[in-house]
Amino acid sequence: MQKLKKLLYSAITFTFLLNVNMPVNSTDREVKVYSGRHYNTDREVYKNFAEETGIKVRLIEASGISLIERLKREGKNSQADLVLLVDAARITNAAKAGLLQSIESKSLENNIPIGLKDKKKEWYALTRRVRVLVANPKVVDINKIKDYKDLADPSLKGKVCLRNRKSPYNQSLVANQIVNKGESQTKAWLSGMISNVSQPFFPGDISIIRAVSKKKCGVGIVNHYYVARMLAGVNGRRDALYAKKTSVITPNPAHVNITAGGVAKYATNKNEAIKLLEYLASPKGSKGLAAPTFEHPLKELNQNPIVKGFGKFTPDLVTVEDLGEYNSLALKLMKDANWN
Repeated sequence: MQKLKKLLYSAITFTFLLNVNMPVNSTDREVKVYSGRHYNTDREVYKNFAEETGIKVRLIEASGISLIERLKREGKNSQADLVLLVDAARITNAAKAGLLQSIESKSLENNIPIGLKDKKKEWYALTRRVRVLVANPKVVDINKIKDYKDLADPSLKGKVCLRNRKSPYNQSLVANQIVNKGESQTKAWLSGMISNVSQPFFPGDISIIRAVSKKKCGVGIVNHYYVARMLAGVNGRRDALYAKKTSVITPNPAHVNITAGGVAKYATNKNEAIKLLEYLASPKGSKGLAAPTFEHPLKELNQNPIVKGFGKFTPDLVTVEDLGEYNSLALKLMKDANWN
């Protein structure tokens, strides 16, 4: 059984070593990255960092849950120097589990806005994602849908589709509503919204966008960049046509999630890890990560015409720490509301 688990894990893990021209005296400098991000364009950012600093980047990619479990299993023997995870709950849970360490960096403190970094200095945001509504104007009246709360309106009975409860993005959205509206109002919202769901819960955001475009439902909740990627043809011509049949509605203020990074607790290349984290969080690095993936950098909006077409957004005042703190309660309320 243990051998089987090892084989299954290796199937979802990818190791990448950047080959660039290094200064002769820096061949022993490297940083090992455990990343829950899965974008080929990230490697260009790592390559630029390696060329500028002479520090090699060794990359292991896997799902966030797999990386956290691996870090726990490896303990003091872990090879990780820097940990990158998507979603507020993932990074805050990693910190709570003692998998990250506090660091000192004036660069990180200056480059990252308040609310997007850990007070204990264990993690820092790198990119931003907006949780938006995607709707089919031939199924629902998009002029009557402006906010997440509107999905609980009885007029949308049988017209709402949602990603399943396991989605960390939805967990963070519910945590966001708890902070903004309180537990009682969030319960009522969940009850009304779930009663409007007629389809089985979906495994991913892209499948929701497809369902909305095909009129299987009228409105759903997704991360904005999934729609942008489809419109840009990243997933192929068919998905581009699907996405064109939908409208993106950005609540104001909007719930904003993140990808974030922190130095691993047992990092053997701590200084190199801090340098890479500083680079990724810098205006150049954050834009390098976010621009090609249609995410938003830390301090500005993505200037891609497709993303700009979704309109400007105003982040609400809920901090990433808040999202992590209320994750457990969010999960309980979702389960109680039969969000499967």
